[in-house]
Amino acid sequence: MAATRKRSSAKPATRRGKKGSRIKWGWIATLVFVMALAFAAWHYRSGIAYYFSFKSRYANQQKEGTLSAVHTIQVLSKHEGKSIGFDVSEYQGKITWDAIGKAEGKYPLDFVFIRSTAGSDKTDKKFDDNWTGAKKAGFMRGAYHYYRPNENSLQQAGNFILNTPLRKGDLPPILDIEQMPENQSMDRLKLGLHKWLDAVEKHYGVQPIIYTGEKYYDSFLAEEFSEYTFWIANYNFFVEEIESGWMFWQFTESAEVPGIPGKVDLNVFNGPKERLEYFGME
Repeated sequence: MAATRKRSSAKPATRRGKKGSRIKWGWIATLVFVMALAFAAWHYRSGIAYYFSFKSRYANQQKEGTLSAVHTIQVLSKHEGKSIGFDVSEYQGKITWDAIGKAEGKYPLDFVFIRSTAGSDKTDKKFDDNWTGAKKAGFMRGAYHYYRPNENSLQQAGNFILNTPLRKGDLPPILDIEQMPENQSMDRLKLGLHKWLDAVEKHYGVQPIIYTGEKYYDSFLAEEFSEYTFWIANYNFFVEEIESGWMFWQFTESAEVPGIPGKVDLNVFNGPKERLEYFGME
């Protein structure tokens, strides 16, 4: 009779080692996550406290996107003394201008950027109402043109000039460039931007402002358009202060302002209200 082979009940050491390693790294990852969460909670403690106190005082107002709201409050609190504004277009719908209050219930608003035109033939459906309403409500106004890279630059400039009655005290005209060209090179796009800027400056007698995202600015515009004033969009949760080279900073697209339906963009001007007024057209 052949001897039976005994089976070992012990598991291979290598398997036990791998399992132990996975458990170890799992605990480390959890600990790092908890520490990061604790640091974020401590860093944003003022914004979190204000956010939840705001919710309790306005119980009927539904607020979404807690992190975004906390970041907005954090940024605003770091820029007390600087002028704060917002920007709107037809997408905000009907704005009740005489009902516009403070951003997030606390921070006064001084200025507004209003979309006037887009491309070679588009006019914003709410521009006239918004332009008139902002003036009556006492806001310093600025008008912007949404630039379409694949349309004629001079026709776009003509569209803006025809439909945008800038006056003394208004902010300079604004060129909004966000899109990449489809049928032309970046060099051709830059040439078109220069043509738009030159035509608009010649008409209004003041150098325009350029609006764009931070990555677009760094990659394509910073060097060649260095003589221009920039309004930069950057919604990064970890960016809390305006850069020295930015005249305006659009830091959120999710703020709440009484009188404006839904969410709205907020902007910081790199200076106090008195400097903003000096920046207006003569």
